[in-house]
Amino acid sequence: MANTGDINVGTILRYNGELCVITEYIHRTPGNLRAFYQAKMKNLRNGKVVENRFRAGEEVDVARVEFKEMQFIYPEGDHIVVMDNETFDQVYVPSEMFGDNVKLMKEGMTVKIAFENDQPILAEAPTFVELEITYTEPGLRGDTATNTLKQATVETGAIVNVPLFVNQGEVIKIDTRDWSYAGKVK
Repeated sequence: MANTGDINVGTILRYNGELCVITEYIHRTPGNLRAFYQAKMKNLRNGKVVENRFRAGEEVDVARVEFKEMQFIYPEGDHIVVMDNETFDQVYVPSEMFGDNVKLMKEGMTVKIAFENDQPILAEAPTFVELEITYTEPGLRGDTATNTLKQATVETGAIVNVPLFVNQGEVIKIDTRDWSYAGKVK
């Protein structure tokens, strides 16, 4: 067992029999009261967000989770098929674990999957992806003075906002955390 001083944002706990990941974790010391930790946790099974206060030094149940980097092979129905690069085992992961980032993923990308007892419980797309633009309105020369954005369709079919000077056929880097344009790839 661990205590509240051992955990941080991103830690996966077993809270009330459910697996939860900590999304916010703040240590508070109000005036003449005892210190406590304010935690916001997201339930991994149903996605609900729960807030809780933990006393300083309180025992918490940290889940034994194994993270693996796996290769995205192809989508199949409501699942994503990924392969372990060492054992070549294929695992079906529900595509809802990736959220909207599943639209930015293409075959061959490395994704991070968290397992508890050989069951996938958490999935992360790469932080940055490099995709080719398949369609966008042509940019005009000298359109770099303003921060105006236009929409572009990338090779996976997703639509992202890019600066006006980016043209069709170019490969761009996209930040999957907020779908923002991160630069051109040379």
